[in-house]
Amino acid sequence: MSGRLTDTQLISARMRMVDEQIARRGIYDQAVLAAMRTVPRHEFVRPEDLAQAYGDHPLSIGHDQTISQPYVVASMTQELGANKNSRILEIGTGCGYQTAILAEVAGLVYTIECIPELFRAAMSRLVKLGYNNVTGTVGDGSRGWSEHAPFDGILVAAAAAEVPDALVDQLAEPGRLIIPVGRHLLDQQLVLVKKSEGQVSQTALYGVRFVPLRTSES
Repeated sequence: MSGRLTDTQLISARMRMVDEQIARRGIYDQAVLAAMRTVPRHEFVRPEDLAQAYGDHPLSIGHDQTISQPYVVASMTQELGANKNSRILEIGTGCGYQTAILAEVAGLVYTIECIPELFRAAMSRLVKLGYNNVTGTVGDGSRGWSEHAPFDGILVAAAAAEVPDALVDQLAEPGRLIIPVGRHLLDQQLVLVKKSEGQVSQTALYGVRFVPLRTSES
């Protein structure tokens, strides 16, 4: 795609993204597929990256942060198993794209971002697009948001050296936490944490590359 893109071209690119990059690779949750077809990813990328908005790769959003690859967004959302009764905590609002996908499939979304400039821009986009089921704040996401806990699902959009205890503590039972884990970029694994009847399990799903989770100590 080049030049000025029309709304029709952008919608066509979004549908093609879902068909070729997401559904074809095994994402089957109909609510997730509908969300990926609905949310205009091009509204969350930098103007100079508009032509790449529906490409199969992450993009820079400034501040050494990225908007994740569409497949990974869909996969992480599917692993949460959220529905319209779910309360979801997102760590790492970023540009707000993953937040919007969560807002499409869940009842309430709470989101935390540590970079104020990104947070303000993301919340402005979400308000503009009509998402009124999102509550956000600026802070250290590794500590969760105990005021609104417990959460049916927690999605972390940055890599931690290990799963933060605070997030596991704030999971409801049953509850799911999806988080990239790894001390180095090349050894990260997407990990699914399940909490049920007092038991916590962890399963490594596949390799990923995420920016590091920023904390008040880093």
